[in-house]
Order: sequence, then C-alpha cells, then structure tokens
Amino acid sequence: MVKKITSIAAQKKPGRFNIFLDGQYAFPVSENVLIKYRLTKGMELTEDLITALKQADLQAKAYNKALDYLSYQLRTEKEISTYLKKLATPADDIADIIAKLHELNLLDDLAYAKSYVRTSANTTDKGPFVITQKLKQKGVSQALITEALTEFSLEQQVQNAVKIAQKFVAKNSSISFQALKTKLQQRLATKGFSSEVISLVMDELQLTKDEDQQAEALKKQAQKIWRRYQRFDEPERSFKLKQALYRKGFSLTEIESYLQELAE
Repeated sequence: MVKKITSIAAQKKPGRFNIFLDGQYAFPVSENVLIKYRLTKGMELTEDLITALKQADLQAKAYNKALDYLSYQLRTEKEISTYLKKLATPADDIADIIAKLHELNLLDDLAYAKSYVRTSANTTDKGPFVITQKLKQKGVSQALITEALTEFSLEQQVQNAVKIAQKFVAKNSSISFQALKTKLQQRLATKGFSSEVISLVMDELQLTKDEDQQAEALKKQAQKIWRRYQRFDEPERSFKLKQALYRKGFSLTEIESYLQELAE
C-alpha cells in the first residue's frame, strides 16, 4: 500500500519534524532524515520506505545521543559502543554511528589514550602499569597504549615516583629501616611504576639508616608487641617478641641490644 505525504510540520524541538500521511500523523523524523530521503509534501511512500524512514530516524536519534555523550569529554570506541548498547541500539546502527564518528574525527582511541596519559602523569600518582590497565578497561588496544605512553617520559615518571616516596618515608618513620625500603618499593610497584623507575628513585633518595630513629622505631614496635603477647609467660613472650621484631625488619643484633637495655 502506498501512502502520500500530506503535511510536514516542524516540532517545537529544533531539527525534528512530524510526517502526516493521507491527512493523519504517521511518524517523526530528524532533519537529517528529511534531507537524506528528500521528503516533500505530495511524495508517495511505500510500506518498505516508511519502515526504512523510521529505522533511519532511530539511528539519527542514537547518533545525536552519542554526540551528546561525547560533548562532556573524550570517549573511546568501546565506551560509545557500550553506551549505545544500553540504549538498545541495533548492532548495525552502532557500527554505522561509530564509523561516522571516526570520519568526523570525533572518535580516536589514540588521541584519547594520549590525553589520558598526559592527564594521569600531570595530576595523579598513577604509574604506567596502572594507566595501562585503566586504558585496557576502556577498550584501548595494547598497541595504542604503548604509543600513548610515550607522553609519560622516564624523567617525569621518576619525578612523580620520588614525590610519592618522600611522602611515604615521612609517614613511616616508626618502622624498621629494612621494612621501610621494602614497603616503599612495594608501594611504588602498586602505583604502577617499573622496577627500573623504582631503582632510580631509590638511588635518588639515598636512604640511610638513622640509628637513633631506628632505636626509637624498634622501641615503639616492641612495646606494642609486648602488650599483644601479655597472656604468655615471660620466656615465651620474649621469644615471640623477638620473632615479631625480626619479621618487621629489625636485625637480631638490634633486637638483642634492645632486650639487653630493657633487662638492665
């Protein structure tokens, strides 16, 4: 059955039009669909064409929503695809929309990754490994991530890691020197820095053991542990104290020296 367009009326919403067939409202279309199909008053539409127009309008709506989603910040292809899937957009339409966004340079995973790396390097304490994982979650390929990470120079990585290390050292003066070094390296690794960067940071910090500070740290730890094991008799309590202090990075010499002073 063929129907004739008897009227095309603009909606209050800009870029939207209502199509009337044989004197009755039939369906809405976007301005893009109106132009693409050259819809005019008096034009005759088949059922297949009407179906195509409705489908084209749905795709146009999804495209506009994708544009709106992109207007807030850069997005990856995976993020756009996931967003459109949530809107129940057909897979073929999603592919077409993504292709169009690529053509208009509105979607570029490499540009996104480079921007993400620069922002992370300048405003966060994340290292390359953590940044890599974040970008993978957003659907960026490893090849593009590797290229984008050139935005985060080795020099800047060391600078950022040194700042993290200095704060960590300042906040952990009450642990043993050996534990401090071990935990510091673990902290930097957790933040996403490589063993090379961690080694350079340790060299730059040139941490040295402060004997007085070490003695004070051992004393504080020993007092906590001693109270923890108060239910044991003294020989076993002392043995457990030695074990615990040794596990915390204090040397046997330091432990024995402290116990000797305590006994005196």
